[in-house]
Amino acid sequence: MLAGSKAAHLARAARAGLPVLPGFVLPWGNAPWPVTPDGNSNSNSNSNSNEPWQDGPWQAADADSERAESLRRAWLRLSDGGALPLVVRSSSPQEDTQESSLAGQFASVLDVRGWRAFRAAVRTVLDSAHRPDGSVAPMAVLVQPMLTARVGGVLFGADPLAGRSDRLLVSAVRGGPDSLVSGEQPGTNYWLTRRGRLSHTAPEGAEPLLGACELRRLARLARQARGVFGGPQDIEFGFDTAGRLWLFQSRPITAMAARPARGARLLGPGPVAETLPDQLEPLEQDLWVSPMARGLAAALDIGGTVPRRYLRTSPVVTTVGGRAAADLRLLGAVPPRHRWLALLNPAPGARRLAAAWRMGRLAAALPGLATDLVADVDRRLAETPAPDRLTRRELVAALRWTRTALVSLHAQEALAGALLPEPRATAAGTALTVLAEARALGVPDRRVVATQPVVLALAAPSLSRELRLPEDPGTHRAPADPVVTDRRSPTGSAAAALPPREALRLRVRWVQELQVRLVRDAARRLAVPGDPAHAPDGSKVGLLRWPELVDALEHGFLPGDFGERLPMTASAPLPDAFRLAEGGALVAERTSHKGRAGRGADRGEGQGVSGGRAAGTAWDGTGPRPPDPVLVVRTLDPALAPLLPGLAGLVAQTGSPLSHLAVLAREFGLPTVVGATDAVRRFPPGSHLTVDGATGDVHTDGDVHTDSDVHPAGDAPNPTPARGPR
Repeated sequence: MLAGSKAAHLARAARAGLPVLPGFVLPWGNAPWPVTPDGNSNSNSNSNSNEPWQDGPWQAADADSERAESLRRAWLRLSDGGALPLVVRSSSPQEDTQESSLAGQFASVLDVRGWRAFRAAVRTVLDSAHRPDGSVAPMAVLVQPMLTARVGGVLFGADPLAGRSDRLLVSAVRGGPDSLVSGEQPGTNYWLTRRGRLSHTAPEGAEPLLGACELRRLARLARQARGVFGGPQDIEFGFDTAGRLWLFQSRPITAMAARPARGARLLGPGPVAETLPDQLEPLEQDLWVSPMARGLAAALDIGGTVPRRYLRTSPVVTTVGGRAAADLRLLGAVPPRHRWLALLNPAPGARRLAAAWRMGRLAAALPGLATDLVADVDRRLAETPAPDRLTRRELVAALRWTRTALVSLHAQEALAGALLPEPRATAAGTALTVLAEARALGVPDRRVVATQPVVLALAAPSLSRELRLPEDPGTHRAPADPVVTDRRSPTGSAAAALPPREALRLRVRWVQELQVRLVRDAARRLAVPGDPAHAPDGSKVGLLRWPELVDALEHGFLPGDFGERLPMTASAPLPDAFRLAEGGALVAERTSHKGRAGRGADRGEGQGVSGGRAAGTAWDGTGPRPPDPVLVVRTLDPALAPLLPGLAGLVAQTGSPLSHLAVLAREFGLPTVVGATDAVRRFPPGSHLTVDGATGDVHTDGDVHTDSDVHPAGDAPNPTPARGPR
């Protein structure tokens, strides 16, 4: 406590025989001059006299004079009579702990020469104990010789970026580590095994500052420090001109990236993003995601591509942060992990052989089955009265039918996509044509929806937002026969000529729209007179779960905590491919190319240094702070630390993943990217950004976001003219 964490750790390392420089400590509470109750040093202008130890503050009491003289003797001994420069460092009990490093938040003064400069440096360190929140941290002062290092840097006894304890991460620069940890220089990064074997370096073409022998010595130092302190350490080191390795600082690694368990599923929004592109409320998840998962599982079971026991335990579609994501391997969106083992495994072939007969007959029968299902759905939609004419029991029955219908529609739509030829006409293309013609005639959107519901293919379902069609549908014409209108059709004529798969897709959207209207009417009925806090309006009803809604309609009682429920916090769009770690942490899939720290390096973006994904508004640290600020700066200056709380993300043009501010960002769980080329110019204040702290990807709303790492060879995304259900 009196010596502070930094000095205590170095003393412990020195006792264990690690290469630590000599030094001494001014304990907390034993400054050689009086300190006021608020922690300020009571120095005066006499500090510049020729005999500083005779200044008034140093003579305030005999004890103070004795401490001052003791300090001077220690300074003379360590500096060889003032001939050698010293480094004066902070050592607070609040820094370098298991919970928080407070990296770079207190002052250290380098290259201190002379007694007068030494006293000023001690005052600087003590004054840095004043925190931005007004508190004063306990502060000791550590004094050591100033080492002229040939190469210095930071050694992590584990890889905090990938969450791997079996790998070391070294970042080195010429000179001491100070320019690296301050963010002034990015450094050369080395990934090592625990025995010091080099895995890869970054960036490509960087100056080779450390040789194989030096890397092995660093790995040995990391193992020794782990043994002394009981866990992997964040170590600052330096090699002097004679080649000797010195340990400058050792502290626990405070923030490790989440790491998915072995065999964690590969998820992504791609296969379902067009149907459900937005963040979903709990009731929307139950109404739309659960039937989709059941329908796709049924299609996979019929196809024999996945063992039935796996389908029973692993949902094909799930939600992460309220956003729909599919199992990419189950749906065949990515190739098998081990192609040769997949070819040798007899089980998939046996399943396909058993399913071949079924699939062969199904391919011939599927168009007729789809026609029958579409006709049945159209009939039920036409026969369903307006929601306000239904009793509560009928309302519940109608909602139950919609969930069952969606399972069948999703299953047949998936099978049609696998077995039937690619359709020439799409629901979205037909909808664009219909909407453009209606707009040209001045027909209001509400009437277009009522007479030509094919336009619903252009808008995603939502319980809380009003239906809005695209502002500018353009002049698109669907690549099919001219649209024939038949006002006698209860479902709108433009949909009549669609091929089976597109007809099924469109019915999915129609059933979802019926659910929206039924649920909104249910919300109106469940309003509690005189108790507006419990009245589930059209938006708040989405906070219910499906069983709760049924129970409320059948028995008239809302859950007891319903009035206290809050809308879900807005979440960033999901990455193209990711896995889930312990606690539901999202870990974006990294590139398989060695020598790269993340996918951003391949795409000319940056290096992710703190996992997580966030969306927000670019901010340069000046002017009004937006509600969702993503700080975009040139360097990772530790002075920016007070701005970190409340940030959505952090992007820097330069900087090291092992710099002080990067360490703090990981402690805050703040998505952070460094090395983003020309970020200050490319992302001016006010830009809407999505930041992925795992892959290093930063893009604006206008960027084309592709991900070649998770698409099979030759399988490129097929752009559609508008967002529509898939």
